[in-house]
Amino acid sequence: MAETRNRIAYIKGDGIGPEVVESSMSVVNAAVKKSSGIIEWVEAKAGSEAEKEYGDRLPEECINTIKDCKVAIKGPIETPVGKGFKSINVRLRLLFDLYANIRPVKYVQGISSPIVNPERVNMVIFRENTDDLYRGIEWKSDSAEAGKVRDFLNSNFNSGIENDAGIGIKVISRAKTERITRMALKYAINHNRRSITIMHKGNIMKYTEGAFREWAYSVAQNEFRDRIVTESDIASGKSASGKILFNDRIADNMFQQIITRPEEYDIILAPNLNGDYISDAAGALIGNIGVLGGANIGDEYAVFEAVHGTAPKYAGKNTANPMGMMKACSLMLEHIGMGDAASLMDNAISAVLEKKIATKDIARYMGTEPAGTREFSDAVIEKINRT
Repeated sequence: MAETRNRIAYIKGDGIGPEVVESSMSVVNAAVKKSSGIIEWVEAKAGSEAEKEYGDRLPEECINTIKDCKVAIKGPIETPVGKGFKSINVRLRLLFDLYANIRPVKYVQGISSPIVNPERVNMVIFRENTDDLYRGIEWKSDSAEAGKVRDFLNSNFNSGIENDAGIGIKVISRAKTERITRMALKYAINHNRRSITIMHKGNIMKYTEGAFREWAYSVAQNEFRDRIVTESDIASGKSASGKILFNDRIADNMFQQIITRPEEYDIILAPNLNGDYISDAAGALIGNIGVLGGANIGDEYAVFEAVHGTAPKYAGKNTANPMGMMKACSLMLEHIGMGDAASLMDNAISAVLEKKIATKDIARYMGTEPAGTREFSDAVIEKINRT
């Protein structure tokens, strides 16, 4: 019987993207070969390289390649602040309906952390990826569109919006909330996680984030009642044994609690903006968000990426840490059913760090000479080949 050949699109991205993507692909190749699998890489160009070749930062060629492969890895792509083109990352999420951003955050031995017990950090963030302010429904303060919206709201609802105000629309829908809640609950069941906490600001934004909370509870209680228990259930005497605790926290309190008692939080379910914030905050707990990978998953397509930016000043210097991209690739392998290869990668990375082989951002805390991007990747590949 012929082995399944997985076709995976890859986008090198901008800045340090090409270095970390190419290094990570070489590690994936070693792990897949060791586990007797087959991967075929298909390049898809986006970002500055695509703009030079196609005159478009997200050309149709790239979109069609991802459509054909269904699964892609992506290096970081530049996004300007306050002006210029819209985020390619957001466009991809909306275009392919990648509604769940999933980011595991677990302490990696050997990394210097700002908290006393970083080994207690073991969370998975489920961030709704296609709703909220990230829909991009906004108008500049001096635009005709902003003027029309201000006039409409002030005339019809006495909103009192100032004439120099920019306008952004916060959209949170029931259907999108329900589907990511289902995905988070199924993930918790399949991965033996112990709790899901909704992070929201529903006390202030009652009909958007408050509704997110309400709709999430509705899915949990109506569709997964035999698998979950709420805090009110426990207070009334119901046993929590063998159940997933389903609860919620106000967003500002959530930030305090992941710092003061991170061990209490397992899966965090959040609307888009809150999910963006809490993902980086959780990453900071382990000392370095550059070692984290993330998954953007929908019902048909999936794109995997490191969570760090383009870091252009380090581009081409063989100093960038490829671990975040490697972790993203590990998530990709698990997604396509190559869990053995994913485990080989993860175990090899841990083993190399235990030997105090690390790039500059981590090596400086280990008191050891830094390895380059290629040298770190080579060490991981060597460990995989000797396993």
